[in-house]
Amino acid sequence: MTTLPVIDQSWTLYLDRDGVINHEKKEDYIRNSSEFVFYDDSLEALAILAAQFSRIIIVTNQKGIGKGLMTTDDLTDIHTGMTETITASGGRIDRIYYCADLADDSPNRKPQHGMALQAQADYPEIIPAKTIMVGNRLSDMQFGRNAGAFTVYLATTHPETPDPHPLIDARFNNLLDFAKAVTASPAG
Repeated sequence: MTTLPVIDQSWTLYLDRDGVINHEKKEDYIRNSSEFVFYDDSLEALAILAAQFSRIIIVTNQKGIGKGLMTTDDLTDIHTGMTETITASGGRIDRIYYCADLADDSPNRKPQHGMALQAQADYPEIIPAKTIMVGNRLSDMQFGRNAGAFTVYLATTHPETPDPHPLIDARFNNLLDFAKAVTASPAG
């Protein structure tokens, strides 16, 4: 059984996007809103999580922009439709940070934690030790470690990832399983 920290309204949730909220395109990018498909249970999960966390922030690498495969307008369209659907389903996303840089060592590209630093600058109430990073890749887990967050791995796209793993504090099959575990924790 996975043990989560005691979460209250002072906590912030960082979420990766592809492979967490929506289906990931294997070896490719979600290039426009018609390619964005929610996981069946992610809207229910986001509605549950909205009641548990003070901030819900998406942190997503978007190299497709840097490669010229899509534009920032394409990404804005994807995110507008996504957030409208999430809000209409009772959830919320407070902010979306993305990194379009091509260089893997860019300070804002996961696994570096530049997007967490941006969030902390925009929301000074964020306490790194009271953050959770949820993702489906080890680079998300390293981002979480670098940001001082509790790390939650979702086995949606890479179930072969070893468990236990030094970068992973908790592991769930999907976002809804994580959300249910949050509500089952003492403060949830």
